[in-house]
Amino acid sequence: MALEEEARFVKIESELAHMEQMTETLNKTVIEQDKTIRRLSQQVEQLSNRLASDDMNAIKENVIKPPHYE
Repeated sequence: MALEEEARFVKIESELAHMEQMTETLNKTVIEQDKTIRRLSQQVEQLSNRLASDDMNAIKENVIKPPHYE
């Protein structure tokens, strides 16, 4: 009976160690994904700002003043 219990405990400890390793790997993956998402979000914001600025400049360049304003 004691051998069965010991084998059971060894199996449980082995499974726990495996789960801890898997949790650590998943945690590292989540951290890397968070870094990537933050970087990409910043790039999207920068590109959106640049596009809005370019659109505004294009609109300003296409505005023609009436002759009596010149």
